[in-house]
Amino acid sequence: MKLLTVVGARPQFIKAAAFSHAIQARGMGSLEKIVHTGQHYDRRMSELFFEQLGIPRPAYNLGIGGGSHGANTGRMLEKIEEVLLRENPNALLVYGDTDSTLAGAIAASKLMIPVIHVEAGLRSFNRHQPEEQNRILTDHVAEMCFCPTNAAASNLLREGIDENRIFRCGDIMADTTRLFGHRAEKCAVELLSEAGLSCLASTSQPFILATVHRAENTNEFGKLKSILSALRMVSENKTAGFAPLPVVLPIHPRTKQKIDTYKLGYLLDSLFITEPLDFMTMILLLRRSSLVVTDSGGLQKEAYLNGTPCITLRRETEWTELVKSGWNILVEPTDARSVVSAIKNQLAFDSSGARFPLYGDGYASDAILDQILKKII
Repeated sequence: MKLLTVVGARPQFIKAAAFSHAIQARGMGSLEKIVHTGQHYDRRMSELFFEQLGIPRPAYNLGIGGGSHGANTGRMLEKIEEVLLRENPNALLVYGDTDSTLAGAIAASKLMIPVIHVEAGLRSFNRHQPEEQNRILTDHVAEMCFCPTNAAASNLLREGIDENRIFRCGDIMADTTRLFGHRAEKCAVELLSEAGLSCLASTSQPFILATVHRAENTNEFGKLKSILSALRMVSENKTAGFAPLPVVLPIHPRTKQKIDTYKLGYLLDSLFITEPLDFMTMILLLRRSSLVVTDSGGLQKEAYLNGTPCITLRRETEWTELVKSGWNILVEPTDARSVVSAIKNQLAFDSSGARFPLYGDGYASDAILDQILKKII
């Protein structure tokens, strides 16, 4: 049996690491070949993940990135099809909701190769989001839809997908927390030093971890300015209610470009700005931070898995159970004061209690592999 896995962005590298560990633990290393589309081409957002997480080196690196959604998806589809024709795998596996995911799914389905979608069924119900479009289309061509939550499985049933194609497996990101969390703590001094964050080495130092990359925030001058202004206000104590808090902001390449274009660099002076960080450093910061402020889909869930409250800078989220539980709150960043108010409220959230196992037991990869071996062979 041969399984081809398509990845292209940071969240997919992390999920692929957990699944690859499950394959290797069974002595089945030859089962999987990885195709890297190149969607994330920065070394700290791509190559370093493979090194740190023990993911097998990609058999193919397509080198496609930096273009528009349509251009990227079209070029990926063409190149992935060439690989599929050469390799003739038993199935193609994709993760999440990126352009790489959709391109892989379409290419395989056109060749009648079964598509396996891990993290299926998530819905923000905002059809304008490229991610929402990608995951809906991928789910409907997939032969096997692995859902991280009951809500995700219910979404697919409502959309008319056959229940025999739906599998409730838990969330593969819970696996990565189990596999890598303690390892990151053991390397804390080294990781923080390399990131220029040695000042945060003390576990008693409170701080906020922030990320901003979504087009809906970075492409709008007003929203991006509101987000950065709010983070500066918090870091400089220009608001009542809590002491100033250091803010760590790893800058996504697209965000950096927009900050330069809009001439908003002056808002970064009081923040701890870093390049995009490797996964081990991010998981360490997630575990130690007082609060995560993000517009990322996956980071909302990673914050919860590491016991940290979160604010999501969006009107909606696909991880609705986090909002219901209180661990995550939504705020549209139309003005800085609303963001600061949300930060103040969420810093008061009591995170000391037990967390419900919303995303399974940390062994989703094994459940997924079991079903693939049963259904595809």
